[in-house]
Amino acid sequence: MPPASDPTAPSSGLPAAIGPSTPQAIDSVAVALGRIPSGLYVVTWREGESDRAMLASWVIQAGFAPPAISLAVAASRDLLAAIDRGASFVVTILGESQRSLLGRFGKPAAPGEDPFAGLEIVRSAGGAAGIGGSAGWLECRAVSRAAAADHVIIVAEVLSGDSGPATSPLVHLRKNGLRY
Repeated sequence: MPPASDPTAPSSGLPAAIGPSTPQAIDSVAVALGRIPSGLYVVTWREGESDRAMLASWVIQAGFAPPAISLAVAASRDLLAAIDRGASFVVTILGESQRSLLGRFGKPAAPGEDPFAGLEIVRSAGGAAGIGGSAGWLECRAVSRAAAADHVIIVAEVLSGDSGPATSPLVHLRKNGLRY
C-alpha cells in the first residue's frame, strides 16, 4: 500500500505524470520551462482616450492565411476586457536595443500616466500605439480564446503591421519557468 500523502506538504501544481512533487523535481521542471526561448513584446490597446500597455513574452505565429498569432495573457490582465469589447490591439516586437523598455512596460502605468512619454509611436488603424524603431509591430483582433491554467490563450488575426528597421528581436530566457 502506498504511503499516505502529507496534507500539509506544499503542492507543486504539477501533474502526477511529471513525477514526484519533490523540490528537486519542481526545480528541474522550472529550469526546463525557463529554457524555452521567447521574444519580448509590448502589447497595447486603447481604453477611451488612454493608451494602455503590458509586457508579454508568450507570443507565437499561429497561422498563414490569414496571418494569425497566439498570445498568452494572465487571466487578471485588463487587455482581456478590451478584447471582450472587440478592441484591436498592437503587438510591438522589441529589438535587441530596446531592453531598457522592459522596466517601463513590466508593470501597469499609474492612472493618468502616459506609458509612451518620450517614445516615438506609430498608430494603427484601430488607434493603438506601436513603438517606433522596434523590430516590427502587428495590429490584431482576437478570433478565439481558451483557458490555460492561470492564463488565457488568445488567437488573433493580424490586420496590419510594419516590419520596422532591420534589427534582431530581443530574445528572453528565464531562470525559473514557473514565474515571470
